[in-house]
Amino acid sequence: MRNVRGMMMVAVLAVAGAVGCDQSKAELDSTKAQLTSVTSERDGLKTQLDAAKQQVAALQAQVAQLQAAAAKPAEPAPTAAAEPEEKGKKHKAAKAEPAAATPAPAKPAETTGPASEARKGKGHF
Repeated sequence: MRNVRGMMMVAVLAVAGAVGCDQSKAELDSTKAQLTSVTSERDGLKTQLDAAKQQVAALQAQVAQLQAAAAKPAEPAPTAAAEPEEKGKKHKAAKAEPAAATPAPAKPAETTGPASEARKGKGHF
């Protein structure tokens, strides 16, 4: 009888172990499925990141080109005094040259405070 009792205990433990493994196997399978989906999502995001980095690099190069083009000083327009052919053209060019040499009036400094001019007239509140 002792032998039968021992065999029964072993059988019960085997059944309990098998039932316990089935529950953990299902959890393991679901975890593997989640891992697969997260891995594929990560790979897709890496691809998007690489494409965005390439686009940023291209745009930065374009900005640098535009800034370099904007920073170049404007080339002066050729004047009539550069290659005069007749005496009258020389005289006209000499008169026009001092007018072109005068600098443009200085721009008043911009302020961020309230307006300093007085408002008058119909639309003033």
